Amino acid sequence: MDTRQIIGWNLRRLRVAKGISQERLALEASIDRAYVGRVERGEENVTVATLDALASVLSAKVAELFVEPAKNAKPTPPLRAGRKPKLEG
Repeated sequence: MDTRQIIGWNLRRLRVAKGISQERLALEASIDRAYVGRVERGEENVTVATLDALASVLSAKVAELFVEPAKNAKPTPPLRAGRKPKLEG
């Protein structure tokens, strides 16, 4: 796995663990949603500033994006499709 793929793997893992969609992550990090998808697929060379913005939204350290997954690690499943139900107030 190259560095771009490792960053993408960890970005998706952290994002899904927080229950945040790509769209919400992009909005809160002030970047394009399609760009987030390309980063998660390991298709982009990400700047340090972008990594910092993404990590900040995920309440993570930038270093967490560089942790190589275990050899037997399974890909993170996607979030459930659709909108979350509105909470009754």
